[in-house]
Amino acid sequence: MRTTHVHVKQTSYETRHLRWVLSDRAIVHLFIWPTLVLLICMNVFPLFYSLYLSFTDYSAIARQAPRWVGLQNFSDILNDPQLWKYFATTGKYAFFSVGLQVIVGFTLAMLVKEKFRGSGLITTLILLPMMLSPVVVGLFWKLIYNPTFGYFNYLLGFTDPSKGPDMLASRFAGKPVPDLALWAVVIVDVWMWSPFVMLLVLSGLKAIPEYLYEAAAIDRASPWFQFWHITLPQVLPLLLIAILFRTIEAFKAFDLVMGLTGGGPGDQTELIAVNLYRQAFLGQWQTGRASALAYIILIVIIAISNIYIRFLNRLRD
Repeated sequence: MRTTHVHVKQTSYETRHLRWVLSDRAIVHLFIWPTLVLLICMNVFPLFYSLYLSFTDYSAIARQAPRWVGLQNFSDILNDPQLWKYFATTGKYAFFSVGLQVIVGFTLAMLVKEKFRGSGLITTLILLPMMLSPVVVGLFWKLIYNPTFGYFNYLLGFTDPSKGPDMLASRFAGKPVPDLALWAVVIVDVWMWSPFVMLLVLSGLKAIPEYLYEAAAIDRASPWFQFWHITLPQVLPLLLIAILFRTIEAFKAFDLVMGLTGGGPGDQTELIAVNLYRQAFLGQWQTGRASALAYIILIVIIAISNIYIRFLNRLRD
């Protein structure tokens, strides 16, 4: 009788204890649902709310409810020649900066792929620029480009500021040179992000089987033949991924330009992301029009990405 009582008491204790023990499924729900709610609040809601605002005449500081205007904001943007000029400036910036990053990054990867004394330290030093904040890099290069005391003109051999280039003012020897400031931004972007291309290319180079080069050497293939028929095809998929990432980032370039030129002189370095920020916040506060412009930029980036991805898939086939 006493044994039965003890057993019933133990069973009751275990039942109460199990109520407080969470199952694996409950733990999964406990971690997933707060994350999903946070994701919806931080990403999905602003995405759809900004889409709604793009069809309205709304200013964030007007203290008035958004007024529905349909496609008027999109029509105004697509018919504004000044905005097409900013798109053209952004396309030129993306073309030259990404193209130079591919050339410099590929060259660096070919140089450091072989192990030599100090190669680890040199690779680490090459990677340092992309670890820095773009705004800090912009301010840092602003000092380097200074025609009076900056190192840029000194390294080019111009010791007299009146005869050398003033990169950020788009002037050379006191005379205006169009797009010189844009080239100043391109040089800094290439300095900062070529290591990213180098990393991807380097991983592709190290994955190439050595027997391919040995077979080519037995057939007495030239170094150029080996590069064109072995190295480049093996690395090309990773190189295209690097180009895709860098092109998307070039169309979103903002912080580096704001730290270096602020979009000037005039509007020579006014990229589309800088103009978007100016319309949304800097004195204009055209929230509805800025939202429409943001979605047009998003459509352009998606279109470019699809072209790259289709080309990449065709290459794999």
